[in-house]
Amino acid sequence: MNQNPEQKARDNIDKQLIACGWVIQNKGQINLFAGVGVAVREYQTDVGPADYILFVDQKPIGVIEAKKEEEGYRLTEVEGQAAGYAGSKLKYLNNDQLPFVYESTGTITHFTDYRDPKPRAREVFTFYCPEAFREMLKNPVSLRGRLLDIPELPTEGLRNCQIRAINHLEQSFKDNRPRALIQMATGSGKTYTAITFIYRLLKYARAKRILFLVDTKNLGEQAEQEFLSYLPNDDNRKFTELYNVQRLKSRYVATDSQVCISTIQRLYSILKDEDMTEEVEETNPGEVQWGKREPVPVVYNEKVPIEFFDFIVIDECHRSIFNLWKQVLEYFDGFLIGLTATPDKRTFGFFNQNIASEYTHEEAVIDGVNVGYNVYLIETQITKKGAVIWRGEYVDRREKLTRRKRWEQLDEDVVYSSKKLDNEVVNPNQIRAIIRTFKEKLPEIFPHREEVPKTLIFAKTDSHADDIINIVREEFGEGNVFCKKITYHSKEDPKSVLAQFRNDYYPRIAVTVDMIATGTDVKPLECLIFMRDVKSKNYFEQMKGRGTRTISLDDLRKVTPSAQYTKDHFAIVDAIGVTKSLKTDSRPLERKPTVSLKDLLGAVAVGARDEDLFTSLASRLIRLEKQLTEKEKEQFQQKTNGENLKQVSKALLDAYDVDRIEAVARSRFNISLESSPEPAQLDLIQQEFIQKAAVVFTGEVNTYIDNVRKVHEQVIDRINEDVVEYAGWDVDAGEKAKETVESFKAYIEKNKDEITALQIFYSEPYRRRDLTYAMVKNLLEKLTLDMPTLAPFRVWQAYEVVDNVKGGNPKNELVALVSIVRRAIGIDSLITSYGKIIDKNFQEWVFRKQAGPLKFTAEQMEWLRMIKDHIAMSFHLDKEDLDYAPFDAQGGLGKLWQLFGDQTEEIIAELNEGLVA
Repeated sequence: MNQNPEQKARDNIDKQLIACGWVIQNKGQINLFAGVGVAVREYQTDVGPADYILFVDQKPIGVIEAKKEEEGYRLTEVEGQAAGYAGSKLKYLNNDQLPFVYESTGTITHFTDYRDPKPRAREVFTFYCPEAFREMLKNPVSLRGRLLDIPELPTEGLRNCQIRAINHLEQSFKDNRPRALIQMATGSGKTYTAITFIYRLLKYARAKRILFLVDTKNLGEQAEQEFLSYLPNDDNRKFTELYNVQRLKSRYVATDSQVCISTIQRLYSILKDEDMTEEVEETNPGEVQWGKREPVPVVYNEKVPIEFFDFIVIDECHRSIFNLWKQVLEYFDGFLIGLTATPDKRTFGFFNQNIASEYTHEEAVIDGVNVGYNVYLIETQITKKGAVIWRGEYVDRREKLTRRKRWEQLDEDVVYSSKKLDNEVVNPNQIRAIIRTFKEKLPEIFPHREEVPKTLIFAKTDSHADDIINIVREEFGEGNVFCKKITYHSKEDPKSVLAQFRNDYYPRIAVTVDMIATGTDVKPLECLIFMRDVKSKNYFEQMKGRGTRTISLDDLRKVTPSAQYTKDHFAIVDAIGVTKSLKTDSRPLERKPTVSLKDLLGAVAVGARDEDLFTSLASRLIRLEKQLTEKEKEQFQQKTNGENLKQVSKALLDAYDVDRIEAVARSRFNISLESSPEPAQLDLIQQEFIQKAAVVFTGEVNTYIDNVRKVHEQVIDRINEDVVEYAGWDVDAGEKAKETVESFKAYIEKNKDEITALQIFYSEPYRRRDLTYAMVKNLLEKLTLDMPTLAPFRVWQAYEVVDNVKGGNPKNELVALVSIVRRAIGIDSLITSYGKIIDKNFQEWVFRKQAGPLKFTAEQMEWLRMIKDHIAMSFHLDKEDLDYAPFDAQGGLGKLWQLFGDQTEEIIAELNEGLVA
């Protein structure tokens, strides 16, 4: 038999009350001595029966108004009804107004303390336990009332930014704002600020217990040390002499501790009543990869009830407030205070846009709290462009984990980009070039130094870090102590190495991957070398923050004796382009790195809707969009009724973007900024977003995405493998070459009316000057998509065999493509070096231009020949190309404008179009 909704809600309320330590009784069977807290159903009042009256120590203290689950959105409407019961007279009793009032559906529960200065309902995870009400009633003034009595802040020993943060935060408390964000630049004393206001909350507001939450073990240890050393400016006793401070290391939480320090991982395990190893606390939870098992939701734990902490301070909150960890924070009924140097939009949204204080790095530098930085670039050819290892070369193959090597001869070319460096390909010479240049330029970067300044190198992986360490020691001619690795996975105790790096002469250089990107104080650090790129704006700011700390000259000289001045800046040595690459707000998108794109698409198509799936798919599509040709993008839009890849990706991210969802809910339901959307309203908007994002991924669209991805993967492998393979064949080369040539001719004949570039080639000669870079590029993309085996380089080689000539090596695929098309349709009788065609067209163009009164000077002709040579190699000249060799050495675009004036753009356009005809 199905329960009616009202009874189901009351059953859920009963279960929660029992879990919280209440004894449930009917009105005809009352025994108020059955426990500390008794909840009596249907107790009669002078305005009617109340759903529940709460008794503590035999005295009535509160009321619960129960509603069915479907009426969760109406809880604010029944606040008056609940307050009426609280203000009524109970049968047989001459009671005062009951101070504590709940409205609950058994799923959603609102709580109001009518002792507050301006009583306001707030959503809570569940009910308070009876003992909590007993303690609350010992004080006639509620916590929010006591917050109004916090005295003026003594400012001695505090920086202006700290004074501002504390004053604004305490005003936020007085305004009864449940969440507040303090944004303070790295090095400006966030933790000291936090301990100061924690001290004041304990002393003046008589807060019961405060949680200081971190997300890594080393941050917890640092916080504990700062509490131990903190001396208030109005007392000569240390903080820990006045209040008990406990750093949680197990499931045990001491009830007599006024301050608890914990990682969010450990607190989650405590709420789950599970054991946890300290190793789990050593990794930033924001970097944990997706796993197949979904995290278990938090449930009520009577050992740590929801009222256990009055305030929760969340250090580095930009990492700790989302996904799994959000439910840990929202379990407790306490004020939430976030601390971070680098908030993003989601951080602002979580803290209800309540920024109690904002203190930027720029302000900190101006105030002398932080030091600024200079950027020193080291650019190498391989770092920027990658390189090629030709077939036949003997190379080392090294296993990433064991680092075991084997010697083998390459059977195909290895073409690698800068992105593959130190992952798929390791080039010790590239690392050596950077380290050697850094050593040679040290007198320029840090004049008058006898020793290497304390330097931190950011590496890509542990394996990359080992390669860097070995080369640093070799290039500087130093031993093991000179350069060490500091990562979580280091065999040597990372804390010991970090302490040496901070306090001792050695090591001079440390290499890290993950450990000291955030929250670790190394004041003598004067140089950061980036050998890994970072796309996250927040993470990059945190990494830069390691060098911002100020230090006195005496303290600096303890580890760097030749320092002549106090630390007034630090240097960023950018060896990877990190200071120039595009940065985004940190929202980790790739949650399922081991799942194939095909499987992600398939999961969405059959109805999977979790956040990790959507964000991972969006991440893959964003990457894919950068690889697609314009034609492929157009084809995608045709299959999705006009939606492009960026729009589709954005829809996937919007489906779980809390800021976006809330903004739409506010607009649709006309909710003011003073109020918040109901959970049901937010859920409705989110479901609409999810449906909109998922509807795109039909079988046809998914097949297209998977196929076009494969095409782009094949392009890379095809070029490297096919070119080398055909270059070396002797047997049957002639027959295979003829087959390739005939296949190419058939392809262009079939498409001559469909592809603009081919239409122009087949037209009258004078029309060929209309051929543009975009047209030939489109032809290459179409050929690559339709006939991957007819790569321009391969067809070029086939024509060399058929024509029995060496036509010269084409500089790139576009140059090769124009030559083979001209040869295929008969414009050229033999495969011809494109450079010769360019030379011929250039001579004709110059002759036409000078047929009238115009005569080019010798300097102008020198520039025109440079442009001609560039087009011969690159097929096209952009104005941006003039910033590079050989043009930059001759004055670049500015010089070209001096020589040709208003005709500059016209000349560039004519040469781009005329020379390729």
